[in-house]
Amino acid sequence: MPLRTKTVKEFQEDIERATVSGDWKHVHDFYLTTFGSFLELNAAFKKDASPPFNTIEDSGINTKFVNAVYDALSHTPPDAQRAVLKGIINSLLREWKGSRRTKDDLRAYFILVQNPQCTSPATYVIYAHLLRQIAALAEADHYFLMHWFKKLSQKRFKQLVERLHLFISTRLFPVKPEELPPMAKCSWWIPSATKVLSLLNAANIISSTPILPFVDFYNPTLDHTDFMEDYRIWQTQGNSTRFTFCQFAFILSTVVKKAVIQKDSEQQMISMARQSLVDKVSRRQRVDMSLLFLNIKVRRLQLVSDSMDELTRNRADLKKKLKVSFVGEAGLDMGGLTKEWFLLLIRQIFHTDHGMFTFFKDSHCHWFSSWKCDNYSEFRLVGVLMGLAVYNSITLDISFPPCVYKKLLTPPVVPCDLDPPVGMATLTLDDLQQVMPDLSHGLAELLSYEGNVEEDFCTTFQVSQEELGVIKSYNLKPGGDKIPVTNQNRKEYVQLYVDFLLNKSIYRQFTTFYYGFHSVCASDALMLLRPEEVEILVCGSPNLDMSSLQKAAQYEGYSKTDPTIRAFWDVVLGFPLKFQKRLLHFSTGSDRVPVGGMADLNFKISKIDASTDWLPISHTCFNQICLPPYKNKKELKQKLTIAISNAEGFGLE
Repeated sequence: MPLRTKTVKEFQEDIERATVSGDWKHVHDFYLTTFGSFLELNAAFKKDASPPFNTIEDSGINTKFVNAVYDALSHTPPDAQRAVLKGIINSLLREWKGSRRTKDDLRAYFILVQNPQCTSPATYVIYAHLLRQIAALAEADHYFLMHWFKKLSQKRFKQLVERLHLFISTRLFPVKPEELPPMAKCSWWIPSATKVLSLLNAANIISSTPILPFVDFYNPTLDHTDFMEDYRIWQTQGNSTRFTFCQFAFILSTVVKKAVIQKDSEQQMISMARQSLVDKVSRRQRVDMSLLFLNIKVRRLQLVSDSMDELTRNRADLKKKLKVSFVGEAGLDMGGLTKEWFLLLIRQIFHTDHGMFTFFKDSHCHWFSSWKCDNYSEFRLVGVLMGLAVYNSITLDISFPPCVYKKLLTPPVVPCDLDPPVGMATLTLDDLQQVMPDLSHGLAELLSYEGNVEEDFCTTFQVSQEELGVIKSYNLKPGGDKIPVTNQNRKEYVQLYVDFLLNKSIYRQFTTFYYGFHSVCASDALMLLRPEEVEILVCGSPNLDMSSLQKAAQYEGYSKTDPTIRAFWDVVLGFPLKFQKRLLHFSTGSDRVPVGGMADLNFKISKIDASTDWLPISHTCFNQICLPPYKNKKELKQKLTIAISNAEGFGLE
């Protein structure tokens, strides 16, 4: 290997001298030589030429020097910048012909992929070849690169991710198509970039703390592609040699995944309705158009029992479009009654008096009650409700901890054989922290305790918990009540304890819940989802941004400059969160924000020519609120507060 001993300080001094004198030859030669081959790259940037640095923990690269060289590049004359590109072309051509792969080769790829010049379409041909070579590396090499990527600073890591997204977006929708080769000649560009991006995504996942939020790996450009065709190809060919974005689902936004699930569910709805129609006709029976829907008819005072009976009776129709009616009420369901049914039912089921779920105040979430019973059908009802909500694009106000959604996707597709356990996710102390923070803290202290665990804690592999007022004990392993917890086996104890609390103690309850959800939502599209994305599809986002709602609002009979409208938004933006949620529920039937954000609500404010003594009224099925032309802001606030505080039922019982 050539001997290169330039330091960061010496390089920066070269840049300063060249800036003052205008003579950039020394810097130009450094760039031309350094980037001309993989050997020169290692000679310049490797910490030491002797040690092999063949570990995942240390790339052996002087990161500070790499950053200094790249940061200075944009301030150098065009000749120096072209010298780097010319050198990269030469080095890539040499490596493409060779078959050897050493850790020095990986170091060179790792350095080159950080080049900030790769943001310009003028460099994309070179960048594409670099990405192609990295994507074609062996799995063992990808493993090393993945671990080296996670050692980058957040700033550099984010720049890499953004650069790859820009490359993919520009190739899909070029501003100036003439700047890029025809798509037919470079069909490998996007697959190569996506595969390299997947290494960064993997690095983000294995990092102890994610470097970036997972949403930063979404490419919103893909929202405007034919993702359903991509999904169909993936469904039929899976992870074959033919590239699809569905193979790399991390890059698809929740908006795309929701659309895929909806379109997939629509096809299933149409198929179910068509089958019902054909069955009627073939038996020469009168066709009733109601058979095209899942019709639920319930009494408000027997909401839970009626809903269970209706869903059980119509089990074969769960994939049809849902329509709800309340007995004795004249409301016609155009969407609003369905939303109200979900809201009221969820409130009753999750009420502590109902006994199905325990609410933990410290974590502000519900968890499955571990009591044993003869009938777990109500847990199936909750699963069905969640599935119907996703299927019918309804958001629910459910406060489950994130690990519930991990369990719900374990596995994401119901096994054909009913014997394999479901919902038995691999969970950790971090998952327990989101449910029972105090207990999690106590177990963490046990793991870090420096004294004698056996003598000081006097604990065995047995746990006790209260079930309907009775304390019951369970062994975490055979003979657990006689096995003391020691310094040597405490990790096993904690893992078994977590597994017992979050998996085994609620296995029957969760299994029934799991099958209820999947009885409605069974779809290949679920395999595309992260647990966090399932939660967003079910619950929407609880983070209200009324300013965004104001920007997206539509008007009928009013304009945004009318005094009533200005007063309305002054009042709403000044409301506490509690009343903002009530307003959203009053207007839309739900106090949650859908996947696409406030803009997806299609929120409308309409004018009604009525006395200002009237309260505002709403049409929840159309996400519409109707306002009389109130005289002033005080009157509007008073009437609006009364309306949103008394917003349930038709009063026709």
